[in-house]
Amino acid sequence: MHLSKFTDYALRVCLYLGAHQERRVPISEIAQAHRLSQSNLMKVVNQLVDGGFLKSTRGRTGGVQLARPAAELRVGEVVRYIEGDTNLVDCSSCILVGACGLVRALKGAKEAFYQSLDQFSVADAVLAHPRSLSILQGSVPAPADLSEAR
Repeated sequence: MHLSKFTDYALRVCLYLGAHQERRVPISEIAQAHRLSQSNLMKVVNQLVDGGFLKSTRGRTGGVQLARPAAELRVGEVVRYIEGDTNLVDCSSCILVGACGLVRALKGAKEAFYQSLDQFSVADAVLAHPRSLSILQGSVPAPADLSEAR
C-alpha cells in the first residue's frame, strides 16, 4: 500500500509532537525541523485538529500538541483517518465491476495493513530507533542527507 504525502506529513507531525509532549509547539518549528513547507503543514495540522488528534492554541504563545498521550495514539488511527476509506485500486472502469474475485482479498489486505499499524503507538515509533528521540528533540542534528536516516 502506498501512503499519500499528506499522511506522511501527518505522521511526521505526530512524531514530532510525541517527542515534545510537555509543551505546545509552533507549526513553524515542526516545518523547520522536517524541512517542509509551513503552508502544507498548516493543512495537515488543521485536519488532525478536526479529527481530534491534536489540540491547537492560537496566539503568541500558541501552537499544537497531541490531544492525548503519544502512548495512547495508534499509528493506524492516524493513517486510517487521513487516508479515508478509499479502495486500494479504482475498480470503476474495470469490466469485472461487481463480479471480481479480488475485491475481498484487497479489502482483507487493507484491513491487515491497518491492524499491523494499530499495534504501534506514536510513542512506540518515537522510541523505536535509538536516535529518533534525540533528533526530534534537536539534541543531535538530523542527517544532512535525509536518505541516511532510513
